[in-house]
Amino acid sequence: MSYELTGKLVAKFDTVQRTETFKVREFAVEKSEDINGRTITNYAKFQCIQDKTAIIDRVNIGDEIKVYFNIKGSKWAKDGKVNYFTNLDAWRIEQILQPGANSAGNSEYLEPLDTFSATPPDAVDDLPF
Repeated sequence: MSYELTGKLVAKFDTVQRTETFKVREFAVEKSEDINGRTITNYAKFQCIQDKTAIIDRVNIGDEIKVYFNIKGSKWAKDGKVNYFTNLDAWRIEQILQPGANSAGNSEYLEPLDTFSATPPDAVDDLPF
């Protein structure tokens, strides 16, 4: 299942090589909402793993971003004690332009920062429809 959250990037952390074959990078997003006249601010910490650790490089602290993520949970038992962990695994980030940041003055999404075109730019579309 995939989720998304829009907010302000407030922290980026260095990539950590956990094992020879596994690396992780964390970042935090601030999300403020007006609920019944009160502003409620929450902070969500996300992680990127493996080849996704670089998706946070192209955005800066303070930028408005949209994060696409999966929720992953694990059960861990040691010495008869059971623990549960939940991770927010980010797999795509979009930077949001603020009003006045473009010539039209409207908010819009920039091209996603980690997508690619499945069709090479010089490919010929020879489909009959």
